[in-house]
Amino acid sequence: MAVVVWIAEGTWPACVDAARAHTPADAEIVLLHVTDHEVAATAHAAFAGLLGRGHPERDPGARMANLAAASARRLLAAAADRLGRPCVQLARTGRIEREVVAAADGADLLIVARDGDRTHLGPRSLGPASRFVVDHAPCPVLLVWPATTPGIDTLPSPPPHPPHHE
Repeated sequence: MAVVVWIAEGTWPACVDAARAHTPADAEIVLLHVTDHEVAATAHAAFAGLLGRGHPERDPGARMANLAAASARRLLAAAADRLGRPCVQLARTGRIEREVVAAADGADLLIVARDGDRTHLGPRSLGPASRFVVDHAPCPVLLVWPATTPGIDTLPSPPPHPPHHE
């Protein structure tokens, strides 16, 4: 069984715990972290536009990319330690939602945490990237709450129905 576990800041412990609880001990687990490519690109563009290109060594884009890569390595290492069994650590850079979907191609399961409104049940419990991933994943998805699941009393009210005429 091949399992991809999306490791994202703030929600990764729940995903790792779900992998430990819901996958066989011999599963091939890939811990995936994706860094948004826009961060370093924005810093580089600001530098190029405001300060020119005369001093590439001062370009904050490269520094931002290096800091992001180091942060991803630390997060993946912490996730691997929490998992406590053999796994592959995969760091990618790009459009987050598309990289997660691409990494799940060929997997038997993708584990994703809700990253939106954590106080209510319902569709707003998914942020835009996780909504895209859930809608486009090429494999089954295990969707977990990153903390305590809200009570059933937080379920949104049903939409009003027009009166039925006969």
